[in-house]
Parts: sequence; structure tokens; C-alpha cells
Amino acid sequence: MTAPVVKLIPIIAACLLLAGCAQTGPPLPPSLELPKPPSDLHASRKGNNVTLIWTAPTRTTDRQSIRSLGETHICRSIDPDMTTCGNPIHAISPSQTPASTAQAAEPQVFTDELSFSMQQNNPAAAVTYAVEVLNREGRGAGISNRVYVCAVPTLSPPSDLAALLTGDGVELTWTGIAETENTPDITHHYRIYRREEGSARDAVAGELAFGSSGPMRFLDSSFEWEKTYLYRVTAVTMVAHPPSGEIQIEGDDTPAVRVVAHDIFPPAVPSGLQAVHSGEAPKTFIDLIWAPVTNADLAGYNVYRREADGSRTKVNSDLVKTPAYRDTSIASGKTYTYSVSSVDVRGNESALSDEASEHVP
Repeated sequence: MTAPVVKLIPIIAACLLLAGCAQTGPPLPPSLELPKPPSDLHASRKGNNVTLIWTAPTRTTDRQSIRSLGETHICRSIDPDMTTCGNPIHAISPSQTPASTAQAAEPQVFTDELSFSMQQNNPAAAVTYAVEVLNREGRGAGISNRVYVCAVPTLSPPSDLAALLTGDGVELTWTGIAETENTPDITHHYRIYRREEGSARDAVAGELAFGSSGPMRFLDSSFEWEKTYLYRVTAVTMVAHPPSGEIQIEGDDTPAVRVVAHDIFPPAVPSGLQAVHSGEAPKTFIDLIWAPVTNADLAGYNVYRREADGSRTKVNSDLVKTPAYRDTSIASGKTYTYSVSSVDVRGNESALSDEASEHVP
């Protein structure tokens, strides 16, 4: 082999190696751009309305970014093993689907009205929902995860909810109904909601079991005075569902009633006032005791005194914090008559107690 040929061998080998490294393999088929089915579908029911929430997909089944979506089909069936959408009950157009990216997937919401024909007084009755997201050509990769909604009927809310502010709290009244069906494993109760005006947060003020039809009464004393509240009541259907436990389905709400919780109500009037003279001259005094007032917003007491038929004056400068008081500003030979009032934290003062008199020798 000649010298020039020997010199060319390494160059030819290097070229062949580089050509082998540039080999990309067989070409991949084009993406079908099938949106990956959602896996986070959730459902909630209130009255006859079922709200579905899921995340619009951002990737295709071959893990490519979605360039654009087609329709989203809402699927509903009484078959718990639904595997295909069949005839969708609704189609959401692409223009109604929120834009999504791999970094910011957007939620999608749809509300379905559950017809009366689909509701049954059977604890096991349920409706199955799923969604299917299609591409621009109307093709999909199958339905999302399935969710199940109890199909037991709910009850209408009371039609005559009223509220009255009292010193003990907000008294809510309405006309209740009795249990209309004697269906095993299905019971009902009323749930009372309270919301501070201007807030988006609800608080459950309490619950009452269904009884016989007629007047219902609920007293809410857990609110804060000097605020404004909105109250509403809903009938809750409770379905025993072993082994998972109990399912609770709320019906529709009553219109809200507005209550301005302005406290103009004084605490209870003190009772059992007694006056006893003690001590030795010149240091004598009259001790007063009475039964404690139990109002939660009690701030203290005022003590009043009069002589004979004279006018009544308050003897304490600051509120008395305990149901007892010692009066040391007395003189021999006089008779003193006392009465006591209670005062709450907002300055509302009760009427005076029964009087108690004591003579100083």
C-alpha cells in the first residue's frame, strides 16, 4: 500500500464515524394531537344542580403541548361503569374553554340540572358523570375519570323564614314539614347558615332535626354584637351509604334574611339583694350582697342608695365587678335603702333590683 493511501485511511474512518453519529433513526409518525383525558374531575350537588369542575388539558396523549382544543363533551349516565361518552348532554365550544399552558392549567366549570325523572328514593341511586376533550378534528382519547352523584331527591326550603333580634340572640322561625317518606336510610334535617354582610364566608350556626309539621324555632347566640348578618336555611337529605358512611345533599336555600345585631338589650336585673350593718363605731359599714347575673356580656354592677324618702344616688365610681359591695360612707342614726343594677359591655343598664334597707344604730 502506498504512503498516500495509508494517510487517507484515518480521514475516511473519521468521516464514516461522523456520518454514523448524525443518523437520527426512522422518522416518527405525526402526532394525532389527542388531548390527554382529565383525571381530576370533581362533582358536587346542591338541590337539582350538579356542578362539575376539572382542569383543561395542556398535553396530548403523546406528551406534546396542545396547540388548540376542540369541543369538550359532558357525559352523563345511570351506568356506573360508563366507558364511552355516547350521546353527550352538552358540548362546550373551544371558544368557551379557558386558555391553558403547561405552566398554568385553567379550571373548567359546568353545571347540570338533574331532572326529576333521574331522581329516586333509593339510597343506592346514583348518576355517573365524565368529560371528554376532543381535538380540532373532533377526535378524543376517551373519557376522564368518572364521578358519581347521589340521585336521591332533595326537599324544598322553607318559604317563610323570619328573624327577630332579642337580648338572648337572633331568633329564627319558619314552618317545618314532617318526614314525608318512610324510606330506610334516608333522613332530613335543617341547616342554618350565617354570613357576615360583606364577607364571602359562611358559618353553620346550627342544625335542627325534622319533627312534626308546624312552627320551627332556632336561637343563635354565637354571633358578635354590632355586626350585620345574613341568615338562610336549607333542608339537608342524609343518606346512609355503607361502608363509606353518610352522604349529605343540601337542597336549595331560602332567601337570606338580614339582621343588624345592634345591642340595645340590658342584662338581667339583679336579685336577692341583702344589706347588713357591721363593725364598731366609729368604723362601721353596711355590706351588700346579691345573686350574680349570668349574662355572658356582663361588665359589672351599679349600686344606688337613698335616705328615707330622699333621692337615689349612685355610690360607686367604677363598675362593681363582683356581686358584693361595702358602703363605708354611713352615719349613725340613719336608715339607708339600696338597690342594684347590672351593666353589659356596651353600656346597657338593667332596671333596678328590689330594694334592701338597713338602719345604722
